[in-house]
Amino acid sequence: MSKTLSPSAPKPFYRTFGFQVIVAMIIGLALGLIARDLGLDAAGKPNWLSVTLQTVGSIFVQLLRALVPALIFTAIVASISNLRALNNAATLVWQTLLWFAITALIAVAIGITLGLVIKPGINSAVLATSAAVPSSTGSWLDFLKGLIPSNMLGLQASTKMTDGGASTSLSFNVLQIVIISIVVGVAALRVGSIAEPFLDFNRALLAVVRKILWWVIRLTPIGTIGLLGTAVAQYGWETLAQLGWFSAAVYIGLGIVLFVVYPVVLLLHGLNPARFFAGAWPAIQLGFVSRSSIGTLPVTEAVTENNLGVPREYAAFAVPLGATTKMDGCAAIYPAIAAIFVAQFYNIPLGLQEYVLIAFVSVIGSAATAGLTGAIVMLTLTLSTLGLPLQGVGLLLAVDPILDMGRTAVNVAGQALIPTIVAKRQGILDQAQYDSTAGIDVIDPSGATATA
Repeated sequence: MSKTLSPSAPKPFYRTFGFQVIVAMIIGLALGLIARDLGLDAAGKPNWLSVTLQTVGSIFVQLLRALVPALIFTAIVASISNLRALNNAATLVWQTLLWFAITALIAVAIGITLGLVIKPGINSAVLATSAAVPSSTGSWLDFLKGLIPSNMLGLQASTKMTDGGASTSLSFNVLQIVIISIVVGVAALRVGSIAEPFLDFNRALLAVVRKILWWVIRLTPIGTIGLLGTAVAQYGWETLAQLGWFSAAVYIGLGIVLFVVYPVVLLLHGLNPARFFAGAWPAIQLGFVSRSSIGTLPVTEAVTENNLGVPREYAAFAVPLGATTKMDGCAAIYPAIAAIFVAQFYNIPLGLQEYVLIAFVSVIGSAATAGLTGAIVMLTLTLSTLGLPLQGVGLLLAVDPILDMGRTAVNVAGQALIPTIVAKRQGILDQAQYDSTAGIDVIDPSGATATA
């Protein structure tokens, strides 16, 4: 049985998990500045502190990502099994997709407006010599091919040639895992009672995965130190100077979406925005420091269910789907402003048709980034659709990691927002649980909420 803290008797703030993460961010910032000041070692390699921070951060994200395939598969199969008990399952699905599109359209409209008003491609001082075509590009063919699983595990292998020979690494395509999970879940329902042992095993495995996830989440403060420290040590903030107007336009757009659009949508649905941010904040701040919607997915799902009151059988379907297709930061705000930047930089006029294409790519094409390289792939997809030079991507790479922090935070917030408002619209949101998020400290994804 799940248990919650009483909102009337919350722990002192200095003892909460959120405070631990804030302290970790301050420590990470300080250590990152120290590591950056130390510079390279005598051999011309990153110093010991930079290596330590990078190792700690990467291990933490690796632990989260290792849980993603099992969590997505078991959660979606279980959610499909549970959705059969809901009379409005089909409505939940199309409402989720509809609100994905509506908020993405609003975000891309904001991005286009800021690009036209601020004119970052004209006002920025970046040198044309930094232009270069990125190693990873996106296309509609990539999107279509990405929908078809290459194997039942959604695994992909890539080989890289180095001085020491060839090295092969495995990765997973999240969109393919989502599709495999949906197919397996539907098939299990179709075969009837003979599949009940499989569904029971799946539910047990899901409980085990959620418990392991709970242990990993408790490491968030340590991971935050490594992730934020690495970002500061590697990139600092001085790289923002050459692309100051572009960076400002992106962060202004992200801020408007996160702190204006999302609260307005919540208010229109009778939901308190402060309660939403209190509940979703663990996932939003982890998204900011980790720069990975997929790595943050387990935490996003946990807070959506346990803090925001979204039923597990729906959240387990909507949140993984959102992590692959709902990217207001990477797939709406950023490519819109970046495409206008490239057009302005190369003095290429854009008409109404081009702006419509930007909106179309942002609303429809964000799934093309699933399992690929995030915002860069989305940007190349947008540029190629508009016929703009792909070399323009190289102009923006210097500040991409810094911008990616804000982009991912907005992505994660949107991935928690849509299931919340759809659940509210369909009358299945646990309003009491939503309103009590101010009293919840740490989330146990296995089903209980407790304090540290």
